[in-house]
Amino acid sequence: MPARTLPVFTPEEIKQHTSAKSCFVLRGSKVYDVTSFVGDHPGGGDVILDYAGQDVGEIMGDIVSHHHSEAAYEILEECHVGFLEQSHADGSTKAATNGWCAKDTKPVYKSTGLSTAEDLSVETDITSDYKTHKFLNLSKPLLMQLWNGGFSKEFYLEQVHRPRHYMGGDSAPLFGNFLEPLSKTAWWVVPTIWLPCVAFGVAMGIIGIGSVGVGAMYWLGGLFLWSLIEYGMHRCLFHIDDYLPDNRVAICLHFLLHGIHHYLPMDKYRLVMPPTLFIVLATPYWKLSHTVFYYNSHAANLVFCGGVFGYICYDLTHYFLHHRNLPYYYNELKKYHLQHHFADYENGFGVTSRFWDKVFGTELPPLGPAKVE
Repeated sequence: MPARTLPVFTPEEIKQHTSAKSCFVLRGSKVYDVTSFVGDHPGGGDVILDYAGQDVGEIMGDIVSHHHSEAAYEILEECHVGFLEQSHADGSTKAATNGWCAKDTKPVYKSTGLSTAEDLSVETDITSDYKTHKFLNLSKPLLMQLWNGGFSKEFYLEQVHRPRHYMGGDSAPLFGNFLEPLSKTAWWVVPTIWLPCVAFGVAMGIIGIGSVGVGAMYWLGGLFLWSLIEYGMHRCLFHIDDYLPDNRVAICLHFLLHGIHHYLPMDKYRLVMPPTLFIVLATPYWKLSHTVFYYNSHAANLVFCGGVFGYICYDLTHYFLHHRNLPYYYNELKKYHLQHHFADYENGFGVTSRFWDKVFGTELPPLGPAKVE
């Protein structure tokens, strides 16, 4: 399915659409026609008209001024009509779209090809991207392209960490066959399946130990241990880049485990962990807890349940950092995590907190200016 071809507007053209009869706003390089929404805006049409022809990204993200739900951003995307023209140093112009035109028109981070968190949501021109990079065609099943592509590890890692954004449906095709639905997981599946299991395990563990206080200590210990496992998996398993074998089996496994998330970071259905993959990764933790606490299976179960609860918090936090406006603390965490995606994927491995990044010296530094690549 080819990408949409949208018009490019000059700044002068944008200025002609600043009234209630024709109202355009910007968010990054994207242009939105919100004329039909002026009269329906909950805060009143005057608020929109005050920002007509301007970038609304900052004001929409300002939770003090007004909290915008995910639905508000979805409504805005429905009004997407084109891109803002940007000027080159040589006087030529080009649309700032994520088909790597953005790389040519403004400063970017060398490792990712992006400039800001907003670039993560700019639609990739599928045809242009494939023609330029000869990596993966987002309109065709990705896994078999990767398997048959003959890509070197170096080329694969360079490309997979340069985010794309697919707008041709809910998700870019991964398998292209009956396995496709199994590769997608809605965020609510995680608490729906695992919270009842955790509640049952905690109840049985406390009954077995015979003390709520002692049981709570084991549970909290498991929760703390999870925070370290979260950091360790993200850094030493998901980002095993330097130690990745240079063959297609290893590359495909890396892509399925975490590479696809960096390649398509705003994909809602491939962000949280599918239940089957969670079971595979949780099995060693189960064995570890029962090995360490071999003398008391109830204590081992409580430690394990604390860890699983930590995982649930991790997966939901991760989803919300990508797809929700959040209170102040989490909004700062969101900026931190998205910086990991668009600026520096070699640091910033903590998702629910920065604690272990600080301990192990991988905390993301203050965001510096992007440079022209």
